[in-house]
This record gives sequence, structure tokens and C-alpha cells, in this order.
Amino acid sequence: MKLNSYQMRAVTHFKGPAVVIAGPGSGKTMVITERIRYLTQKKKVDPASILVVTFTRAAAEEMRQRFVYMSKDSKTRVSFGTFHSVFFTILKYAYGYSASNIAAPRQKEEILRFAMDAAGMDPLPGREDTGEILGEIEKVKGSMMDIGCYYAVSCPEETFRKIYREYTRRMRDSRLIDFEDMMADTYRLLKERPDILAAWQKRFQFILVDEFQDINLLQYRIVRMLAGYEDNLFAVGDDDQSIYGFRGANAGIMLHFTQDYPEAAVLYLPDNFRSRPEIVQAASNLISHNRHRFQKTFRPYRSASPHCVLVRQFRSPYEENAEIVRRIEQLHGNGLPYGQMAVLFRTNTQSRMLVEYLMSRNIPFRLGSRVPDLFNHWIAMDIMAYLHIAQGSRKRRDFLRIINRPNRYISRRMLQDAEIDLAALRNSYETRAWMQERISRLEYDIAMMHRMAPYAAIAYIRKAVGYDQFLQEYAASVRADAADLVSVLDELQESSRPYQTLSAWEEHIRAYERELERRSGEEDAGKDAVMIATMHYAKGLEYDVVFIPDANDGITPYRRALLEEDLEEERRMFYVAMTRAKERLYIYYVKERFGRACGRSPFIDEVSSLQKNHHNV
Repeated sequence: MKLNSYQMRAVTHFKGPAVVIAGPGSGKTMVITERIRYLTQKKKVDPASILVVTFTRAAAEEMRQRFVYMSKDSKTRVSFGTFHSVFFTILKYAYGYSASNIAAPRQKEEILRFAMDAAGMDPLPGREDTGEILGEIEKVKGSMMDIGCYYAVSCPEETFRKIYREYTRRMRDSRLIDFEDMMADTYRLLKERPDILAAWQKRFQFILVDEFQDINLLQYRIVRMLAGYEDNLFAVGDDDQSIYGFRGANAGIMLHFTQDYPEAAVLYLPDNFRSRPEIVQAASNLISHNRHRFQKTFRPYRSASPHCVLVRQFRSPYEENAEIVRRIEQLHGNGLPYGQMAVLFRTNTQSRMLVEYLMSRNIPFRLGSRVPDLFNHWIAMDIMAYLHIAQGSRKRRDFLRIINRPNRYISRRMLQDAEIDLAALRNSYETRAWMQERISRLEYDIAMMHRMAPYAAIAYIRKAVGYDQFLQEYAASVRADAADLVSVLDELQESSRPYQTLSAWEEHIRAYERELERRSGEEDAGKDAVMIATMHYAKGLEYDVVFIPDANDGITPYRRALLEEDLEEERRMFYVAMTRAKERLYIYYVKERFGRACGRSPFIDEVSSLQKNHHNV
């Protein structure tokens, strides 16, 4: 493909800093690889002095392969790597680190649980929030924040500070480092050892950074140090696609690049070679509502195609998912490979119902993002324990799960036998009539649920037993989002609706989990299959047809996005999802979800060009 004038201007930039604003489908990877060839072949720059940095191994390897193919140099000395691989190489030479010093996910999880226990965090009723806590720890490290001033969202501030300090202490004592430690240790090393810094500056005289909009403060400071006095820093990215704020990514770094480098060249790649003009225009309308961005206009390179963008409302998720499946079958019947279709969700918890629909129709699909197993969530385990007890189970493990959910003030020490006898338990509290009354009430609830179908029994557990109220109180105690927990219950109850017996529902669950495990395997990676993924996962990918379901307020933008900066990132996420589409884009939303009315996403109204194709069902 011949370079246009904008691409050529970026490729032939020689020395000094430059920031390249590269929109979706603008050919930025080609620009980076062509620039390397220009430097090495036209300007005779030593290939060993060029460092190309990006965020994933796959992206680094793709660029390396493209450059090798173009330059015919299979033994190129140009360095391609991720931030973490580059920083670890620096630490390896300085401190003698090996791969064994990098903490595996299992080790990090174990150390985090020790830290949570040391901070007095109650291990019950479940600790699915470890990922959220770990994410906050990583954000604090990567953003170089003072832990004493950080406002935690996953748990109370003082608890989080204790966890943070204990986690970092245990990691240090174990001589283990995580990815954030690699950055912090590299920064300290280069700051304290000018001789080591000078050696790496001499080694890498030209630095090219891909996906620059995703850089965090610590990464940026290290890159600036490595760029040294030459300042041959070539930053390529799109501020409109900065969607990793939860990891500490800071779009403001790219926006303020020229403040740090007043002499920097500001270059644009305005042509979109990927999407039809209607898709480009719709996405541009949306993203123009963000205030904090480079003001720019992207130009569609391809010809127009009428009706390639459709927004549609459905009464319920059932109708929405049925329509997605119907449309997929229709498109495939017309010759479109499954692999050229993607369904992109805001979160990875939304896709369960669609996955079941696809399974029922034998439509092949791939899971780009791990779908959390709803039925292994601690809330699901609680509900299943209640249902098993209602069907006659007296196993100790079932009673241990539910005996104080909601709180009945029954000591776990009273449940010592392998089989629990409620009459005997009631008699053990013979001097406390109020405790006997609670146990009698539990017996009554169990009897009431015995003949109920799972859906009705779950409704009874939620309202009559008081499980919903228990979740509200638990969420308040650990500063969790009660709505997130309630949504697990909603999803679980909805899953049970078609089944009249617990055994039939559990048989379905087992079949679903087996299929989910199989579909998540690497062996499906090369198959012609519909991609089911989150908006985050889809960044950098492209498909002929993209579906964006559940475009409802509270889902996208997510209900916790209250600050302007959070709303702008949510809008960027929606923009990323829209711009994955080449030929057709379908945006769907529902009127009602789990018996509650839902408003459509405000993003739909911002995409003004869609109104002429806006249909209701």
C-alpha cells in the first residue's frame, strides 16, 4: 500500500520528539514499521540503537514480523518489546534477576490474601474482590501515588493502606516483583545510577512508542529518561482510544506531550481506511462530545454504504439476544464467515445469555474475554445451598454457607456434625427463646421452598428470607457496589426461569460449564467463529460486522462513572467498540431488564447521525 502524504510526513520525521495522532484504521503499524526502515536504510541509523515499545507481546511480535517481511532482514538487531520486557532487561543486568523473581498470578493472589487477612478483612462471605483490590494496588504503584492520600474504592481507606503495605512488604521479603515493581525499580535505578542510565541512553538513541495513549506516569518518566538529551522520542497513539484508566493509563500525558516537548512535531494520520463513511461519521459524532482531546477530523477513505449503521430497541434481553443470533445466521447464510462478526459487551458478565443462545443454535463462537462463571460465584453457591437444603440436604457444608446469611446469630461451633439436625440445634438454645424462634423460622422457610420451582424459590430467598437485605448490608460493610451483587442474583434467578426442578436446572448448568470450558480453549483460536468479547479486549481488532448489545444507561456508561473524566473514558470505550466495524454496525438496547425499566444510553443520543436508522421493536 502506497503511503499518503500524512503517513509519509510521519515516516520521514528524522530527529527530535514527535507525537503522531493516529485514528482508528489509519495505518499506524505500517507507519511505525516504515519509519524503522526509513531510519535504517535511508538515514543509516544503526538498527541496534532503535527501540520499539508497545504494551503487548502480540503487538510487539506483529511489528517485528512486519518489519522483517518489509526489510527482508530476518536477523534484525532492532529491539521490539513490551514496557515490562524492556524494564526487566534493565533490571536483569543491574540486579541479576531471573524469571523466577517475577511473581506468578497464583503467588500474587496468595500474598494478597495473606495481606487482606493481616489487615483484618473478613474472608466471608466471599473474596471475589481480590482482583479489584489488586488492580488498585497496581494503579497506585503505576501512578506513583502517595498511599496515604489515595482514596480506595474496593474497601475502606485504612484497610486498603494496611493491605497495600503488607502486600508490598511480603513481595519484597520474598524477592518477588510484579509488573508495577519492574517499573518502580527501573525508575529508581536510572534515577540513582547516572552511569547505568547513560549506558542505556547510548544503546537506544531512537525510541518509538506504540499505543502511547495507554502509557502511565511511571512508564512515561522512564521513557523520557531513556530518550535522554537526543529526545528522539516518536510517540504514536490516539487519545480517543485511551480506555485503560483503571490500570493507571493517563490520556493527559499524550495531550500534554507538547508541554514537555515544546519543539515536538505534531503529526496527524486523518484517513480511516477501515470503516464505511457512515460508521466513521457516527463514531466521530459520539467522540466529539469529549472535551479533553485533540481536536481532529477523520476522513473516511472507503465509499458509502447505506444503512450500514442500525440502532434498535427491544423489550427484553431475550428478544435482543434472539435478534443477534438471527442476524448472525442470516449474515452467515449470505456468505459472511463467522470470524468476521463480533459481539462486544461493556463488561464480561453480560454475555452469559447470548452464549447460551449461540450454544442452542450450534453457532461456533470464541471467547475473547474470560466469561466469569456465574454459577461459581459465592452468591450462587449460597443460593444453591439454600435450594439443596430445601430439597432435603442436611449436609454441614450447606448449612455453614447460609446459616448467617442473613445473620441469625448462630455460632458456627454449633454446627459440628456432618449432618445437621435443626430440632437438636433448636434444643441447644433452650434458654434463649429468641434464638429458638430464628431456627423455627428457618425450618418454616425450608418447608415453604420444598415444592417451589427454582425461580420461585430464589424469589422467596431474596424477599421472604431476606437475602437481598443481607447483600445490601454486606456491600455497605466492605464498600462494595450493592448493585453489582444484586445483578448476580438477578442473572442467577433469570437463568433458573425455564426449569421446573432443581435437578433439571443443575443438569443445564453442568452442560453449560463444560461447553464454556471447551470454547475457552486455545484449540478454538483458529476456527471460523463469532468473537464474543469486551470492548477492552477488542481494541486493535477489526471485523466486518460488530454488534454492541445492552447500550443502556448504567451499563454504558457504567453506573459508577460519575466524574467527567470517567464519563469521557466510558465514551472512548464505546467509540473503540464502534470503530471496530468495517461494513456494518448494530447497536441494541432494551426497555426492561430483570423486571426493571432501563433507559437507553445517552451515547445513542450523541450519535445524531443514527436517528434516521433508529427503529423500535
